[in-house]
Amino acid sequence: MSTHTNDSAGVLQLRVIVEAEDFDAAIAFYRDTLRLPEQVAFEGDGDARVSILDAGRATLEISNPAQKRMIDQVETGERQGSGIRLAFEVTDGRGVTTKLAAAGATIIGEPRETPWRSLNSRLDAPAGLQITVFEELEEVPERAQRAGFGKADSR
Repeated sequence: MSTHTNDSAGVLQLRVIVEAEDFDAAIAFYRDTLRLPEQVAFEGDGDARVSILDAGRATLEISNPAQKRMIDQVETGERQGSGIRLAFEVTDGRGVTTKLAAAGATIIGEPRETPWRSLNSRLDAPAGLQITVFEELEEVPERAQRAGFGKADSR
């Protein structure tokens, strides 16, 4: 069964798979504290376990190195390591950041307003992930009117 409503899309879902040494702690953090609903879970031979959590609408954000450096600077004040970072849109950026820190994440960038009008924080989270929690402070149509925003042109 498809979880996507756009029948014309070539890809129906983006799924990010992470290996968590402490599976139970990761589930408690992402499912119970961040409140990502569990779609399904499986158990297999040799204590194999997986839980698939619904993170709402998924997007793939592709940034060049200059953009990554800028985002790192805005969210944390310094360059962060390379690799994949997950970002979760929430309705209460400060509250969610506080809850996640209480559940074991380490805040590396306190909630702060960005130049593109969102409230972002950065955390080191279970399963070795660096995450951003963001709350949009402005609707997309308003943001699209700002200089520098729009769609990438095909070069």
